Amino acid sequence: MKTKRSAAFWLVLLGGFFTPAILCLIYMVYIEKLAPAYSEPKFWIKWYLNGWESMAYLLLPMGIVLATSLIAQLEYKNNAWKQVLTTPQSLSTVFVAKYTVVLFMMFQLFVLFTIGMYFAGALPAWYYGHVPYPKGPFPWQRIVQMSTSFYITSLPILALQYFLSVYFKNFMVSLGAGILMVTAAITALSWRYVYLVPYSYGGVHFMQLQGRMRFKSNVLDIHYLALIYFAGFTLLAYLLYLTKKEKG
Repeated sequence: MKTKRSAAFWLVLLGGFFTPAILCLIYMVYIEKLAPAYSEPKFWIKWYLNGWESMAYLLLPMGIVLATSLIAQLEYKNNAWKQVLTTPQSLSTVFVAKYTVVLFMMFQLFVLFTIGMYFAGALPAWYYGHVPYPKGPFPWQRIVQMSTSFYITSLPILALQYFLSVYFKNFMVSLGAGILMVTAAITALSWRYVYLVPYSYGGVHFMQLQGRMRFKSNVLDIHYLALIYFAGFTLLAYLLYLTKKEKG
């Protein structure tokens, strides 16, 4: 209920539809690109990946940094942590409840993005009657698999940003650290040991799907690494939250 009246809610809504809207506008303006693109058998997969190019590298990590930082500020801004902590709930319940809200908000962003990409790809064909609709059905199963993969690669960012936003009262600490890490992750994409930078996993996964990785690594699959980082950051956040003297 609180998030619906917060900037975090509008950030998720805007983040989900921003890239699809831009791509749709480009195709609506440059009509000559429609017919060749729609005639490709794997149009929908290429279209979906095209949308992920900007999302994986920058927009999604930055969106997570901002949204997660804003969630904790709902309580700090209104000086409501004391009210929350005086309710008949354990600290674990409070921690997990707010954490679940952040995870669900990111899930909402992925759902909105997928729906937006579908309508952004279909709208030009509906608007211009002389342009044939893309060949083949929309590959929902493959799209869901790809979305799940990107969701997993985003979990380390969410976990660490949640820790920073809950542990530090100052909004600029979590925001500044997040921006710094996202910038470092983009810079590290050409580094052989980029797998050590969890904020880069979305970009790494996109490059793998596109066959752009210039080197191969013998480390674990990027998704297993993401889950390991996610579990580690979550455990760290939980333990430090329980032992923090001043929680509100």
